[in-house]
Amino acid sequence: MEEEELEAVSRACVLSEFCESTEARAIISGLPEIHSVSARKEAALEKFLVIMDRYQEQPHLLDPHLEWMLNMLLEMIRNEKSPPLLVHLCFKFLYIISKVRGYKIFMQLFPHEVSDVQPVLDLLCRQDQKDTETWETRYILILWLSMTCLIPFDLTRLDGHLSSDSGMIREPIMKRILEVAKCFLRVSDKSRDAASVLVSKFVTRPDVKQKYLGDFVDWCLTTISQTSDLTMEGTITLDGALQSLAQLFKHGKREDFLHFAPAVLQCLNQKRIAESNQATLRKLGVKVVQRLGLTCLKPRLAKWRYHRGSRSLVVNLAQSSVTEGVEATKPDLESVLPEEDYDIPQEVENVIEQLLMGLKDKETIVRWSSAKGIGRVTGRLPKELADDVVESVLECFSFHETDKAWHGGCLALAELGRRGLLLPSRLSDVVPFILKALTYEEKRGACSLGSNVRDAACYVCWAFARAYDPSELKPYVNQIASELVIATVFDRDVTCRKAASAAFQENVGRQGTFPHGIDILTAADYFTVGNLNSCYLYISVYIAGFEEYTKPLIDHLVAMKVNHWDGAIRELAAKALHNLTVQAPEYMASSVLPQLLPMATGMDLHGRHGAILGCAEITHALYEFSTQDNRSVTEFLSSNTIDSLKEIHQKLSDRKLYRGFGGGLMRPAVCALIEKLSLSKMPFKDDPVITGWQWLIDDSLKNLHLFSSGTRQGIQDAAVSALTALCRQYYQVAPGVADVKIQEQLVSQYLSALDSTEVLTRCGCALALGSLPAFMIHGKLHQILTGLQAVCRVPEKEDSLTEARRDAATAMSQVCLTAGVCVSGSPDQALCEANVRPVYEALLGCMNDYSMDSRGDVGGWVRKAAMSSLMDVTLLVVAVAPELLSPDLIQRMMCCLAQQAAEKIDSFRAHAGTVFLNLLHSTDPSVPHIPHREELLSIFPPEVASSLNWNAASQAFPHITQLLRLPQYQYHTLLGLCVSVGGLTESTVRFSSQSLFEYLKGIQQDTTALQQFGETLLTVFRNNLHNNRHPFCVELLSLCKEEIKKSKDVQKILSCVAVLCGLVQFPGDVRKKVLVQLFILLCHPFPVIRKKTSSHMYEMLLTYDDVTDDEQVLADVMASLSDTNWESDINTVRAERNQLCDWLGVPRPTLITKSWHWADAAWQGRWSLWLPLSVCILKSDWAGRESLALSLTLTIQPLSLHNSGTGVTGT
Repeated sequence: MEEEELEAVSRACVLSEFCESTEARAIISGLPEIHSVSARKEAALEKFLVIMDRYQEQPHLLDPHLEWMLNMLLEMIRNEKSPPLLVHLCFKFLYIISKVRGYKIFMQLFPHEVSDVQPVLDLLCRQDQKDTETWETRYILILWLSMTCLIPFDLTRLDGHLSSDSGMIREPIMKRILEVAKCFLRVSDKSRDAASVLVSKFVTRPDVKQKYLGDFVDWCLTTISQTSDLTMEGTITLDGALQSLAQLFKHGKREDFLHFAPAVLQCLNQKRIAESNQATLRKLGVKVVQRLGLTCLKPRLAKWRYHRGSRSLVVNLAQSSVTEGVEATKPDLESVLPEEDYDIPQEVENVIEQLLMGLKDKETIVRWSSAKGIGRVTGRLPKELADDVVESVLECFSFHETDKAWHGGCLALAELGRRGLLLPSRLSDVVPFILKALTYEEKRGACSLGSNVRDAACYVCWAFARAYDPSELKPYVNQIASELVIATVFDRDVTCRKAASAAFQENVGRQGTFPHGIDILTAADYFTVGNLNSCYLYISVYIAGFEEYTKPLIDHLVAMKVNHWDGAIRELAAKALHNLTVQAPEYMASSVLPQLLPMATGMDLHGRHGAILGCAEITHALYEFSTQDNRSVTEFLSSNTIDSLKEIHQKLSDRKLYRGFGGGLMRPAVCALIEKLSLSKMPFKDDPVITGWQWLIDDSLKNLHLFSSGTRQGIQDAAVSALTALCRQYYQVAPGVADVKIQEQLVSQYLSALDSTEVLTRCGCALALGSLPAFMIHGKLHQILTGLQAVCRVPEKEDSLTEARRDAATAMSQVCLTAGVCVSGSPDQALCEANVRPVYEALLGCMNDYSMDSRGDVGGWVRKAAMSSLMDVTLLVVAVAPELLSPDLIQRMMCCLAQQAAEKIDSFRAHAGTVFLNLLHSTDPSVPHIPHREELLSIFPPEVASSLNWNAASQAFPHITQLLRLPQYQYHTLLGLCVSVGGLTESTVRFSSQSLFEYLKGIQQDTTALQQFGETLLTVFRNNLHNNRHPFCVELLSLCKEEIKKSKDVQKILSCVAVLCGLVQFPGDVRKKVLVQLFILLCHPFPVIRKKTSSHMYEMLLTYDDVTDDEQVLADVMASLSDTNWESDINTVRAERNQLCDWLGVPRPTLITKSWHWADAAWQGRWSLWLPLSVCILKSDWAGRESLALSLTLTIQPLSLHNSGTGVTGT
């Protein structure tokens, strides 16, 4: 059995042994060589720390290796030749080991011979307490000194002759150690904790306590009474004194400290430690107080304690299944002192009172310490007094107490139960409070308190499972099981759900009486409950399948979650009620709906919101359930319920609850109600309520701008969904035939709203048109498509209607999908030859939307919507009538998608790439007229298409640049690549540039391909600047000069500098003009431009050494470029620049002086024209223009070097 247990433990643990022992030994043995090199020392320390931190949760695995690690480090420390740096480094390693294993275990391994006392003490006294880098040394030395103090010899024997040869009298070693301890109790580092351990070991020695115990306690009390906790130094001093007292009363003998207890308690009362602002001091005060209480009470084992018997799970499970249960065993009364009547000291009452107050402290550490103190002290009290303590603890669960008191009370009950001090007779009083604590939540504004209470209540259930016999908890099993299941699946906090799952599992294993425990644990284990949506929507449905849990789960949702402060929880609760309806449809209809309907029109906003959603979901679920038996939903619902559902909208409208902040919640909720009631085919046709519902939908769509930005999307989505369901159910005069009057009214009002000045009104009405069912579009298709196409049109000037174009593009595809395709059909009824081209023209126009505002590239939303719409419409058309699609439309669409797939924004690139590949690989139906289909399939075979991550620039650009060799895709692909190469994201720029350059290297021997690429690149540049055509290098120089003229964009100018340096390779007039332009930039007003230009020119001359034939001139020019401080004043720089011009035979640039005045009409005209011209000069952003410059640099090199036959080099 023991071997099986060990094997089970081994399998359960992640680690089975200290695997890095060899590596750790190598690190420690190498310390003498690396201690003086800071970098290597830090690396070794970090590496050892990483190794040890792996064993934080399994420190016992280090036990077989602690001794050799300690011996290796102590050997270096004891070596007199070890330098101080090495000694301190060894102590750092010792501290890391003690931190992982725990000082109580680790300190026992320190050598503690008589010969160790004096050296350790002397080494400790030599340490500088103010050195913040060596606190680990002091900490470990104090722990070591604590162990040496345990030698079983009188310390006076170590003193020898206290008088020295020089006549000086040495202090006794006892006094030295005590003074050292007092000194370190006042320090601010961790040595203070070790000093309290030293005190507990040293002062409690028989020889020391006779001389110094009283004095030391007096010193502590004096320190406490005279020190203020309002300063940092005072807090540290109080901390040390309180720690010392706590350790002394914990480890000292009762008879030695009993007469000190009243004085210490009185000192603490006078100091009012419990009222301190420092949580650490309050915790230490509680620790001291509980130790005082234990000192005042005789140590004995209470005979009245409850004993469950064997608490080993293995033993319990190994018992024969024939036995009816584990019988409660009696304690061995012979080993227990008989309970005697004796007077309880008066101090104990004060102690218990302070501990009970500590249960309500605002800090968890204080409450937890108080709870443990309650458990320890109660274990030494007579039964009657212990019962009084339990009664006092139960007072923490009063309705007027805070969540802190509830939390402390739960911790105390768990401690009492764990120790057998909470008798079964008290369970009837305790269990109701625990059940309330499992669902405790106190609303505070926009949040709530109570997760710590629920977590502690789960701990109580876990402790009770281990403490009590199943027969004792049997009357409460169903209640506890239900509440734990509720907390497991419905608690908002994941920690509470996991705690409840663990408590449920413990009860199933220890008690064995929870209904369907194993089945539930299989579905709701510790890890599964981490997903909140899964808990609400799936796990709860499975658990509700067991009759014992069905109604408790539903009741909890109605009582606690439908009115929850968190909107996400309310929505999940409503969906959960929908899913649970099938488990108890009659209960939902007869009990739950009557509870929710009053809440739906009540005063509480959150309750109203959740109740409306709940009514909607339950009604729809009842409809779905009834259709399975071909029944009507009205058979489940009473007439009062139906009337109440119908009246919700009118009551809210009469009370004007659709306005203001609450309107942001009410509108989407009632729209959801409209949708669900419509889907449920409620008998409201021709009822006035339909008019009210339509008004709400229309008003919500047209006035979205009046609501907060956080609620607009929810209102819009709910209204659009409600409109679709409402039309399908109530606006048909016959199947597939619309009510003409309503159809005309809706379509006309939505089309007119597309011209609204409010962009959100356009968005809502466009989506409303897209959501109309087929019978509502019939006969109105041409009007609808024309209106949406007008909204999609991209204006020449920037506007604020980007969102409207996005939603119009989406709505256009929805309308086409709804209307369908008919080759010879009417343009008012279906997508046909007469209207398919305008649809594509509008969507392809949206692909050129590069609108920018403070939010960035907002035009990307339009392009993304257009891409999706193009894919949907294309697949729709090719499935029915592929002949409607002309080759030019398909070519333009694929080229635009290729351009978007080459651009810089990851999400847009990924979407474009996905759409591109979906169309390319579509086989049923297959898209016709795709240019270069076979070449594209070779670039993107099916296996690549399924695994290609378009979001990763490293994967996307090597594939997309291959489209450059396909003539019909080259222009658009290069246009997209220019934007990526000139982007700001480092990875995008690197991989796009690298892929482009790899392509250029691949075609450098192909003159035709190079010429074609250069022409295409110039076309890209020319189309943006609208200039006439010139020879390549001359035109490129002209374009660059024009681009940086009067520009203050540093990044753009530097990109052009790189292009100019590349143009130097062309001899003749081009080279001379390029050098003139570079020399002008050497005197640019911006110092950074001057410096970067000189650096680029230096690299240029290294690459193209044929700029001058005179080697000496070349050397002088390069020396001047590298030695001159180009960031100095402009006059100095200009003199150096002019010298360079003379050496290279280039005319010196001169300033042109012009006489003008700001008021001059000609200058005003030029100035007013230049600013808008500089903005409109390109269709894309500055990064796009920078990208052109970088791309041109890459192009020039292979183009020129091809003729010379030299290798390709970068500039």
